[in-house]
Amino acid sequence: MATSKVVGSVAGLWRFPVKSMRGERLDQTELTARGLLGDRAYALIDADTGKVVSAKSVRLFPDLFGYQATFVEPPRLGRELPPVRITLPDGTSVKSDSGDVDRVLSACFKRNVTLARTSPEDFTIDQYYPDVADLGLASSVPVGSFFDLFPVSVLTTSTLERLNELRPQSRFDERRFRMNVIVRTKEPGFLENDWVGHELGIGPTVRLNVARPDARCVMTTLAQDDLPKDTDILRILTRHNRIRVGDAGQLPCAGVYAVLATPGTVRTGDRVELN
Repeated sequence: MATSKVVGSVAGLWRFPVKSMRGERLDQTELTARGLLGDRAYALIDADTGKVVSAKSVRLFPDLFGYQATFVEPPRLGRELPPVRITLPDGTSVKSDSGDVDRVLSACFKRNVTLARTSPEDFTIDQYYPDVADLGLASSVPVGSFFDLFPVSVLTTSTLERLNELRPQSRFDERRFRMNVIVRTKEPGFLENDWVGHELGIGPTVRLNVARPDARCVMTTLAQDDLPKDTDILRILTRHNRIRVGDAGQLPCAGVYAVLATPGTVRTGDRVELN
């Protein structure tokens, strides 16, 4: 008979309506087979390369974190997603349903981009590890979605606290890691490493199957809001939590990826159990 253990509670929920832009912190949301409702619903496509734009492409798109995307109203299950408002670094904004959204964003980035709802069929991600190597990983999510590898990501406060202990000069803030679910935990260390292959229960209904560690890349080091650029973020992970990720080898990790087993509503404060 399977036993369950309470490992913590939901401390934060994050949705990112446009891939690689800053997102929105939530008090509650629906978890579906495609992740948090409305998460990574849009992305920019580079018309010159045909690729999905990512903050990993720091040379071509160095300031993606200067843009914030929020839904104009909360998405609802069974309904068309509402428009997204994109706030530009200068404080002005443009909505996803505006006729000139592509023109405005192209002018901002000085490249021809389009705001899309569906990804190219051959969508892959480029992970960049300054202290390791370049690595291309094929996406395992359904065709058309903008997730890198899996639709849900989870990070514990224990991991953040451990990283801050290892290098107090840096700021290992949850915003750097762009996770969907932040779990408040009390036990020390990189707790999520041991969750792979297990089921997480969140609140009364939601169940997640933890699939693999979340390998981190250059995005964690970039400046956003009041967080400065800090390459030591990735260096510390490389030194202290470099673990095997499938066939990709030993990679710097923080948090885990998961897939949905049972959908439902998740709220901050919900109990989290490991089965």
